[in-house]
Amino acid sequence: MSEQAGSTGRPFLYVVVCAAGVASGVGELITAARRRGWEVGVFATPVAMGGFFDTADAEARAGRPIRSAWRRPGEPRPFPAPDAVVVAPATFNTVNKWAAGLADTLAVATLCEACGLGVPVGVLPCVSDALASHPAYRASLDRLRGMGVRFGDPYGGVAGADGGPRFDWEQALDLVEPH
Repeated sequence: MSEQAGSTGRPFLYVVVCAAGVASGVGELITAARRRGWEVGVFATPVAMGGFFDTADAEARAGRPIRSAWRRPGEPRPFPAPDAVVVAPATFNTVNKWAAGLADTLAVATLCEACGLGVPVGVLPCVSDALASHPAYRASLDRLRGMGVRFGDPYGGVAGADGGPRFDWEQALDLVEPH
């Protein structure tokens, strides 16, 4: 990991949050990233900002405001350039727009830009089996993999062994850290 201009000199991670029910647990990802030595900046899709996760908690854990809206011309960038980006949870909509280069939200534009800059990107999809079988989604995964994007195990709402939902937040970090 390279050292960017984070306030502590630690590597900087962008976390992109999409509108899926499991987004309520994104605080686990932020905490795990900070424990592993990352500074964190959170981007969220506009729909995700509408109650899919506790934004105040995410901001407190990251130590920075969440970005969802475009900044105005002349406003400074609130985060340094990323050393890596994770998308968790990644929805059907975001994956397809990203692969097509449809940067109509700050979150998707950030993903498009990260790929163009060669920044490591790890993704934890959260897509139902029905949507995952859609030909457009499969083609989007192939296109993004061809761009160097790394994907973790998909989550389709299946319960874990304990009966509760299973979403492996730390797997997102494993995808972008050097082995």
